[in-house]
Amino acid sequence: MPIDSACRIGSCQGVRLRLHRGRATALMAMMVALILPGPSLSQVKSSTPVKRPNVVIILFDDAALMDLGIYGGEASTPHIDAIGRRGTLFTRYATSPLCSPSRAMLLTGLTNHQAGVATIKEVLPKEHVGKPGYGLHLEANVATLPERLVKAGYHTFMSGKWHLGDGPGQLPGSHGFQRSFALDASGADNWDDKPYMPFYNEAPWFEDDKPTAYPSGQFSSTVIVDKVLGYLDKRPKDGQPFLAYVAFQAVHIPVQAPRAYTQKYAGRFDRGWEQLARDRFARAKALGLINPNARPPAMHPSMRRWDSLSPQEQKLQARAMEVYAGMIEATDAEIGRLVDRLRAEGELENTIFVITSDNGPEPSNPGAEPGFNQWMWTHGYNRRLDNLGERGSHNWIGPEWASAVATPGYLFKFYTSSGGLHVPMIMAGPGIAAGQKTNAPAFVQDVTPTLLDLVGEIPAIPGSKPISGRSQAQVLAGQTQSVYGPGDSVGIEVSGNAAITKGDYTLVKYNPPFGDNQWRLYHVTRDPGQTQDLSASLPAVRADLERAYAAYAKANGVLELPPGYKVQRQAALNSLKRQWQFYGGYVIGFLGLVFAGGWFLLRRMGKRRATQAKVNP
Repeated sequence: MPIDSACRIGSCQGVRLRLHRGRATALMAMMVALILPGPSLSQVKSSTPVKRPNVVIILFDDAALMDLGIYGGEASTPHIDAIGRRGTLFTRYATSPLCSPSRAMLLTGLTNHQAGVATIKEVLPKEHVGKPGYGLHLEANVATLPERLVKAGYHTFMSGKWHLGDGPGQLPGSHGFQRSFALDASGADNWDDKPYMPFYNEAPWFEDDKPTAYPSGQFSSTVIVDKVLGYLDKRPKDGQPFLAYVAFQAVHIPVQAPRAYTQKYAGRFDRGWEQLARDRFARAKALGLINPNARPPAMHPSMRRWDSLSPQEQKLQARAMEVYAGMIEATDAEIGRLVDRLRAEGELENTIFVITSDNGPEPSNPGAEPGFNQWMWTHGYNRRLDNLGERGSHNWIGPEWASAVATPGYLFKFYTSSGGLHVPMIMAGPGIAAGQKTNAPAFVQDVTPTLLDLVGEIPAIPGSKPISGRSQAQVLAGQTQSVYGPGDSVGIEVSGNAAITKGDYTLVKYNPPFGDNQWRLYHVTRDPGQTQDLSASLPAVRADLERAYAAYAKANGVLELPPGYKVQRQAALNSLKRQWQFYGGYVIGFLGLVFAGGWFLLRRMGKRRATQAKVNP
């Protein structure tokens, strides 16, 4: 009603009073708004839909704790270092001692036995074949990270090493990856479409779960990133986030890289493995990776001394490490290509990065195995100084270098020692504190629940096993120092190598040739090199951890190894069996031809003698 009309009917005073009160209320509200803080920009934004972050998981193969530049390594890794400075570095992250178990745990949040990947085919004894947890592929009731993220609208891609099964329903497409370029083997040549060891007669590459060929002549890290970039280019333009699992072959055997990278490290390792171990240990203390009072790990007594090698052998060994460092730098350059693409597309700041390794460094010396040099020759490999690491060469660093690069840990891949389990772990992106270094206990099965926490609420997958790892999201946000309490124990077992960690102590055992299957007790942080067995001085702690391991083994269905089991002998036996499967038919056919030819010749000779006997009675 207009004010004038209201006044005409005798209520003008009341209207004016209400107007004055309204103006006073509005003025008071304005003053309160100026005095009291309103919602922040972030609060305003939180009321509107926010795109979930992308996730990029970068997995190195057999890289040691200190192999990356930001962890004190010799290789130049500027792109990884830049990601690390934007996020959090873990200094007490532990994985499993072998590739397939680690990958299963990483992608599921379960223990390796729960996931169905207790060990790898190459070392599996016949007594364990087909037993629960020993199928060596992801079991039907196991949900993977990509399966969970697809439920939330993510596009999911992988490129690189899979090694989690190649039968029906075992390849990436059956486990949540919408696009994939996958190697289902423990390794392959980095230049050509061919195997790297006698266990395989080919390099089994698959694209979108169908057999495919590797593009010969191209370096593996380049090919792997090319595939990821192609999948990103071809993804639906619907604004949905993506998961990219980038599983490099670096620095698994065969250690190979372009000369442009390897030549940068000429002379860098000429002083040998003892000096490298001393240098890395000093840098580990300087960088705060270990306790300042820690003692350096000892090399196993079976290791050769550098000065016992001939000058020619020293040159070959030093060159092997130059290639090793070059392979890491070459892979970092490919990571840089991926980062540049995300930056150009405006996706970089909204991407969570995980950079880690599946286990510690590879100690194998295949050249010392009977028949391996002959196998190399038949598959077009050589091991010459002039082209080491390049196309047509086969290369490895061996146990002495592996022991040195595992510093400040003891031993290496295959073993549940500190050098086999403790590897780099970087996480960066939304929800993660920058420039942080944490000594919080963290384990490979924690990666999936951590990522699920960081990306937000994800629909459950009915019937799947519950995740056993713990989210490290609060540690990453700087809200807590650890998600594990002093009473929490975490175990691992792979082919008889076992460890159980509880609080600041770990109980470990590992099998020959570098172990003796005896349990030993170590302090995790004060003694990262596992130099002092505390069993005698802390019998109650040891007994408690023994009980914890027994409970872990029972809950996970861990099987005892058959009497007399030796990992090298089992690997050789399994390789021979596979070679017979590949070539046994040819051998039988050849022997059949030889037998038939011999029988034919003997029969002809018999007929000739009979004829001669008739002619000359």
